[in-house]
Amino acid sequence: MGFKCGIVGLPNVGKSTLFNALTASKNAQAANFPFCTIDPNIGVVDVPDERLDQLAKLSKSKKKVFTNITFVDIAGLVKGASKGEGLGNKFLSHIREVDAIVHLVRCFDSSEITHINSEIDPLSDLETIKTEILLSDIDIIKKKLEKGKKKLLSTKEIQALEKKLDSLNKGEENLVSLDEEEEKILNLLGLLSVKPKIIVCNVDEASLSSGNTYTQAIKNKFSNEKIVIICADIEDQIMGLDPEEREIFMREIGLNKTGLNKLIREGYDLLNLDTYFTSGPEESRAWTIKKNTLAPQAAAVIHTDFEKNFIRAETVTCEDFIKYGSSEKCRENGRLRIEGKDYIVKDGDVLFFRVNP
Repeated sequence: MGFKCGIVGLPNVGKSTLFNALTASKNAQAANFPFCTIDPNIGVVDVPDERLDQLAKLSKSKKKVFTNITFVDIAGLVKGASKGEGLGNKFLSHIREVDAIVHLVRCFDSSEITHINSEIDPLSDLETIKTEILLSDIDIIKKKLEKGKKKLLSTKEIQALEKKLDSLNKGEENLVSLDEEEEKILNLLGLLSVKPKIIVCNVDEASLSSGNTYTQAIKNKFSNEKIVIICADIEDQIMGLDPEEREIFMREIGLNKTGLNKLIREGYDLLNLDTYFTSGPEESRAWTIKKNTLAPQAAAVIHTDFEKNFIRAETVTCEDFIKYGSSEKCRENGRLRIEGKDYIVKDGDVLFFRVNP
């Protein structure tokens, strides 16, 4: 299981430059005019994980397979998108297909790069995006609750829709009073306001380490949101270097992790994802699952038959595998566990599934 992140924002905030950096490609055209991106650019990238590197080395694996993340560079949104302004209809249809939304906002001054509103105001930009998302969702729910269609809905469906509509009309994106069934009902509608979000502040190089007045204003306003500070231009430069040059360059500018690593970490946390591993001479591989996944369902990520034919999972922690050097050594030292169908797989587990043939 991977996940799909849609990069959204107003025109000319750096979406395509960030996409190019994240996917280490030049697939997205970056230009200084609005609506440069019309159809979404899609890039699938490996999720770097040092644990997998170590496992593959210890197992002398012929192959190493990372899990991956898909980034979608979506056309710039403008005020009135919910009514079809700009490329509004395309924007809204493309964004419905992603698992999480990356709100990219411009937090740097530049006389060379135009801004659609002629002034830099990331808080206003975020408010524009939020408003268009709310208006779009309000329109969807109202249509669903039209008199003729309402007769086809259950009492529970009507209740969930009316709750959400009331929340949206108040300018609130999320409701805490929805039960699990109501959340499922709303998720089936493809509402944008229920999708998890990360705010990414695109800054200049000078602001990369400590931020600036723009990023501070965002942190003050959105203290409960996940916020990542990056410099898209620097990221693009980094990804154009070979690994050794990249390490030296990052050291020189005081950067510990790339923007990709930051986004992945926040994205995994946002979507409640964990990683487990399988490792042997043929292959070491990372697998993505939802948190609190039971062993049989985790096995099904490898092959659907593994779930129904599941017997047990031979389990060691990644730390123990690296410490002792193999599953066999972990067994000898009493660090290998036999887990059954009720076992909840933990992040970093190294698993070997026993299944009926």
